[in-house]
Amino acid sequence: MKILKILNNNAVVVRDGQEEKIAIGTGIAYGKKKNDVVNQQKIEKLFVMKENEKLQQLLNRIPEEHFIISEKIITYAEEYIGSKLNKHIHIALTDHLSFAIEREQEGIHLKNKLLHEIKILYKQEYEIGIWALRYIKEKCNIELPIDEAAYIALHIHTMKDQGSDMRQTVIQTTIIRDIVQTITEFLKIHIHEDDISYHRLITHLRFALTRMNQNELHTMDNEMIEMIKKKFPLSYQCATEVAKNILSSYRITLPEHELGYITLHIERLRKQWG
Repeated sequence: MKILKILNNNAVVVRDGQEEKIAIGTGIAYGKKKNDVVNQQKIEKLFVMKENEKLQQLLNRIPEEHFIISEKIITYAEEYIGSKLNKHIHIALTDHLSFAIEREQEGIHLKNKLLHEIKILYKQEYEIGIWALRYIKEKCNIELPIDEAAYIALHIHTMKDQGSDMRQTVIQTTIIRDIVQTITEFLKIHIHEDDISYHRLITHLRFALTRMNQNELHTMDNEMIEMIKKKFPLSYQCATEVAKNILSSYRITLPEHELGYITLHIERLRKQWG
């Protein structure tokens, strides 16, 4: 493989047979020039991307250190979850991290309103985000806010083989946040984010929304629903308020059986924090 273009010390464009590829490796371009042969022992990652030009532009625009950090985080994430991430992660995460570091250097802090929900819904990815913040601090002496761990988690989640696209993930998480807000305001309670009942509610809502998107039913018989209505009238009233708000804001209709399940979760929270 011969070098067609040097992007930085750790990334080069090469010709591999009939294809142009980007080869990544520590010091892969050190002391090299165009048309030199690549030392294949230095290649850590080699891939073809439709967005090759975008990646080249990104690597020419951002500090080389940011690229190295991003690649280290991607490698750690893949080892942590035990599978490869979508190849587009190299552009998405690198661009995000570089911009986040620049913002922090300029004293600009972006709050992540979905932080608490992301911590619960995407626990594994969030832990990777926490590791990434420690690594960035070690390498750049820059302490990014905890909100960034959640942003990184979203990028990791949406680039997993079974992950969804970023837009749908953010929409679903926002809906869940709004549901929790409706419940806490209706019951006039404050829920501790580490409470197990809160975790159960968040997890249930995530799968409930996924089931509805995939037209899968999770049925509860009518007799059970009627019993729940009579036994937990306040919690059921709260669940119907949730349904009304979700329909109004997102045009999503919660089926009757789903209201039954949500009522049970609300009742647990009401007893715990009411």
